[in-house]
Amino acid sequence: MNLELFIAKRIIGNKAYKSSVSAPIIKIGIAAIAIGIIVMLIAIATGLGLQQKIRDKVVAFNGHIEITNYDTNASDESQVPILRDQDFYPKFNAVEEVSHIQGVATKFAVIRTETDFEGVVIKGVGSDYKWDYFKEFLVNGRLPDFSGKRNEEILISSYLANRLGFKVGDKFQTLFGENLNKMPRIINYEIVGIYNSGFQELDEKFCIADLRHIQRLNKWEANQIGSFEVFIDDFSDIDKTYEKVFKEIPSILNATPVSQKYYTVFEWIKIFDSNINVIIVIMIIVAGINMITTLLVLILERTNMIGVLKALGSSNWSVRKVFLYNASYLIGLGLLWGNLIGIGLLLAQKYFKLFPLNPDTYYVSEAPVYLNWDYIFILNIGTFVACLLMLLIPSVIISRISPVKAIRFD
Repeated sequence: MNLELFIAKRIIGNKAYKSSVSAPIIKIGIAAIAIGIIVMLIAIATGLGLQQKIRDKVVAFNGHIEITNYDTNASDESQVPILRDQDFYPKFNAVEEVSHIQGVATKFAVIRTETDFEGVVIKGVGSDYKWDYFKEFLVNGRLPDFSGKRNEEILISSYLANRLGFKVGDKFQTLFGENLNKMPRIINYEIVGIYNSGFQELDEKFCIADLRHIQRLNKWEANQIGSFEVFIDDFSDIDKTYEKVFKEIPSILNATPVSQKYYTVFEWIKIFDSNINVIIVIMIIVAGINMITTLLVLILERTNMIGVLKALGSSNWSVRKVFLYNASYLIGLGLLWGNLIGIGLLLAQKYFKLFPLNPDTYYVSEAPVYLNWDYIFILNIGTFVACLLMLLIPSVIISRISPVKAIRFD
């Protein structure tokens, strides 16, 4: 063990050293580190969690990448069909990042009851549909089953159910218009499940039903669909994967990433990154300033010791290391308490939903939490290093202390 580390440990363990002056300053410094790491953990975990939740809700209704006919406009209704028989279906082997692909079609409709009506988009899906997201959204009943014969089962949102007074097991008429010269066609659907994604903009619009009804209404063949929805493994690589997918599909087809189709939503959630970065910078600066104050108090209280060490031949850097070791201990103590409290609060929110949010504003009913040991480790190491680097500047004052004056200092 070197001399500096030995002396630093003696300082830390010396109860007499924690005088009435330094004790509260030390506690404030430790508390500043702890509060800073708590705030940063909460900001990152809830910010990333909110981004992930909103992103997953949008992806649930559209997939990560949508493949359509070039002649189709930007409306929610499938207009120009494409053949299901494609080289990339049912397995998109040419792009390894693709995890699933499914064929769907959409059509505008009006739900009619005895007292009310509501315009919706009926999304037709088949046996290849990925229900993973809607399993999480399901609040009542079950998911439709379209693996057998064509049926009238339908999945509607809790928004529509409350709006029209529906419950699981109810049946209703749905009107599909073709043109002004023809009577609308009617399908009597039966509600087998009710979902709630929390994303009202989509919940108030989409109902999930059998794809074969849309094909029949549009007079399409069995191998014709409105679009393909492509799911990928890693959303962070969506731009690169989209380019690969676009290169592999025929020239008559177009591919659109969900981040482009819902551009305003994804631009909005990108703002969270800026907010998180600002919070991290502010918290590190505040914690660093408090630790600088603590270090200066420690130096002033140990001026005599500094003089003695210099008189015994210690270099300025050796003496500075004594106080930096001590400061490292205090930073580590603050990080320990901050992590215990911060992670504890985040786990409580994750499992007990303590803090609700307004779904009309944030698209979720409670603050979501995303915990990952990678960013927790990086955050702690980054905070420790940043605070320690900030302490190098005030520790320079040690080199200006004269041994003779320091020994006399009282």
